Amino acid sequence: MRLLEVKRNELTELIDPSQIYRPEAKFADKPLDNFRDYSIDENDPIKERVRRTYELMHTHQTVDFVKEKRALWLKFDHYQATVKEALIKLNDLVDESDPDVDMPNIVHAFQTAEKIREDYPDMDWFHLTGLIHDLGKVMAFHDEPQWAVVGDTFVVGCQFADSIVYRDTSFRNNPDGTNPRYNTKLGMYKENCGLENVLLSWGHDEYLYHMLKHNKSTLPKEALAMIRFHSFYPWHTGGDYQHLTNEKDEEMKEWVLKFNKYDLYTKSTKIPDIEALWPYYESLIEKYIPGELSW
Repeated sequence: MRLLEVKRNELTELIDPSQIYRPEAKFADKPLDNFRDYSIDENDPIKERVRRTYELMHTHQTVDFVKEKRALWLKFDHYQATVKEALIKLNDLVDESDPDVDMPNIVHAFQTAEKIREDYPDMDWFHLTGLIHDLGKVMAFHDEPQWAVVGDTFVVGCQFADSIVYRDTSFRNNPDGTNPRYNTKLGMYKENCGLENVLLSWGHDEYLYHMLKHNKSTLPKEALAMIRFHSFYPWHTGGDYQHLTNEKDEEMKEWVLKFNKYDLYTKSTKIPDIEALWPYYESLIEKYIPGELSW
């Protein structure tokens, strides 16, 4: 790739032109191309952990499986807890599908929220969305394997999209792939039916979205879209599923992408002072999602 020569303080720097108009480049602490590296390396324990997690996910996430999990989890009768209590649980969770960082999920939550707060100081609901976006991962503490909790989501009930990670190798044993009801472009859906009317693979995004609605959170619709679709990479980044989306989905995609760069590029080994930050975020929890919730 041709590099641009930029003079700054009489020092000549070589700048990758693809980075100039990418605002996320200014706060990532490693090259952007090093994020979401799903290359296969059996000698790398993290890469192998990630690959295996996705292989299990893509084998078992079927229409019937998703319906079963929705019936189980959307009763919201597993336990009662405040948002803060649930967040603290994430201190004991390392996401097995994440190739970018190998540390407790609560650190990622505060990294995301604090960078959003820095860039959008007046949008407190956006700060809180950054903090809680992965909170649905608490399912992993209630007998759910991580392949049913974490990772990129995709539509079940139609042809598996080309941009799904490990697409060419990991769906070989998924029975929906040979089921004529589900293995065509539209599958069981109608053209441009809208994402509200499709089944996504089961995971923390879908669970938290429904949990917040059930508990009458006052977060705006943009926040709920960010939460529900932030892991739906085949749609918001891969360009797939356009035949299923409608005008509302495309409007919400802009907000999902606005959020996505904070979710992805703030992952680092720099740990925020979580104890010092709690009072501010507790005030936002009280404003938008107060009290003990049904999970």
